[in-house]
Amino acid sequence: MGFIETSLDDGVFTVTLADEARRNALSTELVGELVEALDVAEADDGVRVIVLTNNGNTFCAGANLAQQSSTTTNAPVAVRRPQDLFGRVRRSAKPYVGRIAGHCVAGGVGLAAAMDISIAADNATFGFSEVRIGVAPAVISVVCLPKLRAADARATFLRGNRFPAAEAVRIGLINAAVPRDQLDAEVDAVIGDLLAGHPDAIAASKQLLDRVPTMDVDDAFEWTS
Repeated sequence: MGFIETSLDDGVFTVTLADEARRNALSTELVGELVEALDVAEADDGVRVIVLTNNGNTFCAGANLAQQSSTTTNAPVAVRRPQDLFGRVRRSAKPYVGRIAGHCVAGGVGLAAAMDISIAADNATFGFSEVRIGVAPAVISVVCLPKLRAADARATFLRGNRFPAAEAVRIGLINAAVPRDQLDAEVDAVIGDLLAGHPDAIAASKQLLDRVPTMDVDDAFEWTS
């Protein structure tokens, strides 16, 4: 694989976005390789935790605009089938951790927000930059809006401005921002906690997180009991 790197160590499957020349933009090639790698991880019972991270100073710069401006058949997989990438974390029984070691723009914010738990380096910046190039943050709104207060969603979607990782924590897009030299230790602590949990219990907990907020109270009590 030329656009991502993968490794498996003691039940932790790490996928690294490695197209530094294009700031890890969601090209057809990168998304195709990423989805393929995640399919492998999902099918492997030995994989307990999936970590998504990056090489370079950009986690993900969003969609590859050159490809998006071409024909529909050449559009990135994430545009044709968003559920293959952004939606798979919700469907997965396994926990996903974002190790955000660089800037997040547009679809990159969506990737960070889609993770079950995301930890960023505190020098990373975030931003829904879509409005500044004439589009809307459409696909990623599905994973970002459930995490945002209405006021913060309106401000960030409509302004299109960059904001620091600490602000991404405050508004709920990610879980924590730490100094770059502490990022690995913080992510390792999260992974350690996830490995300490039983896989079936984690899978059931993810079902709760996904379904209960959408249910009627009485139905929720009946289903959860």
